[in-house]
Amino acid sequence: MNNNDFSDLKKFLLFIVLAPIFIFGFSAIVMWLWNALLPDILGVSTVTYWQAMGILALSKILFGNFGSGGKSKSNNGGSKSKFRQKWMNMDEEERAEFKQKWKERCGKNSEE
Repeated sequence: MNNNDFSDLKKFLLFIVLAPIFIFGFSAIVMWLWNALLPDILGVSTVTYWQAMGILALSKILFGNFGSGGKSKSNNGGSKSKFRQKWMNMDEEERAEFKQKWKERCGKNSEE
């Protein structure tokens, strides 16, 4: 067993321990926030711990990932990264032209 295999095993075991702690802790936070805020604001009833966990699961199903952790779903780094790369490769004249076209599209230079 080389050192890299041991590191992978350590990461896996750490994940096995920390993932449930994170899920149960996050559910407790959702329950606490829901019960502290929403009954007074919206007039909804309080939720139990397991209902809070269900709300988390439902939101995961409906809205997708809670955070990508800096990883993009696309292979090229995402649209922001593509735009940033394109912007960095423009010279000052191209940037000025781009800004002018953008202002025209957004209606900032429209004379009404």
